[in-house]
Amino acid sequence: MGSVIGKLIYWLNHSICSNFKTQNNEKVSNFVLYIEQIVIILHKNLNKADMKVAIVGASGAVGQEFLRVLEERDFPIDELLLFGSPRSAGSKYTFRGKDIEVKLLQHNDDFKGVDIAFTSAGAGTSKEYAETITKYGAVMIDNSSAFRMDADVPLVVPEVNAPDAKVRPRGIIANPNCTTIQMVVALKPIEQLSHIKCVHVSTYQAASGAGAAAMKELYEQYRQVLAGEPVTVERFQYQLAFNLIPQVDVFTENDYTKEEMKMFNETRKIMHSDVRVSATCVRVPSLRSHSEAIWVETERPVSVKEAKAAFAKAEGLVIEDNPAEKKYPMPLFLAGKDPVYIGRIRKDLANDNGLTFWIVGDQIKKGAALNAVQIAEYLIKEKAL
Repeated sequence: MGSVIGKLIYWLNHSICSNFKTQNNEKVSNFVLYIEQIVIILHKNLNKADMKVAIVGASGAVGQEFLRVLEERDFPIDELLLFGSPRSAGSKYTFRGKDIEVKLLQHNDDFKGVDIAFTSAGAGTSKEYAETITKYGAVMIDNSSAFRMDADVPLVVPEVNAPDAKVRPRGIIANPNCTTIQMVVALKPIEQLSHIKCVHVSTYQAASGAGAAAMKELYEQYRQVLAGEPVTVERFQYQLAFNLIPQVDVFTENDYTKEEMKMFNETRKIMHSDVRVSATCVRVPSLRSHSEAIWVETERPVSVKEAKAAFAKAEGLVIEDNPAEKKYPMPLFLAGKDPVYIGRIRKDLANDNGLTFWIVGDQIKKGAALNAVQIAEYLIKEKAL
């Protein structure tokens, strides 16, 4: 079919258009322009491969964000498949004006012909279904923790290490933890000025980091407290409404939580660095978008002026930093935004080689769905699917 269309394009362009352009006639000129537009459209379609995309975990908070991000960014999709658990199978979601039914995720041939599969259904599901998803050549971009530290699975934040996505022996690319993603976007421009030796970070993580059900529970807790009713606690270790919980995920043997250790290990892998990261992760009673207070120590002193210039040029980073006008990033105003926002940029008074700053990012968007879609966009642009 391609060769036939190619010959048609050549004939339209060279035979009809070339001959008619020599004639000085308005109707003929309009006809030539019309034919040329047909040629352009045919040429575009001749060079466009069908793109079949799947979302696993379509009913969850990140799965729903995938649908929004793919539509917002006009991602090239010819066919979209949605997969879920027995509980969500049969549900329907609208994408580009069309209702799509969620299929039950099974060990079968449903992923045959799929180019890209975005998975966000938990580490257990990812591990169980990875071979089923990738066996026909699909690139699996996984949002769980299942494969992040596997040596043969790239861990990618496009602004930092996009080329790593091209080397994927198992057909899997891991999406990093949300807090790590937004931190390394801010660290990359500093690393380009001077090697970062260590990072101290305190995170302030919204309820949405624990999923859609956790967001609903926070709403309900606020209502219950204000109504004087007993407070329901299911998704968090304690009541989150009107409270802070200095624990995100379970504790490990060294008394750091898994979330905190993710920030240590993932940062080193993504940045190909020996940087040491000491994190304290705190769940806060905001609904969406994570905030982080970060202190970095570099090999040489980096001035605030240098840092701001580097941040200003960095991809995926927006500066909001004007103390005189009380301008700094806040989660209340940044939910649903694509970039990572940075402010409170200043020298560390306790370290001559130190800088400190504050960042905010929507962890469902840049911290999950958007980062995965950006990886896919990079692969398409590089013809590396």
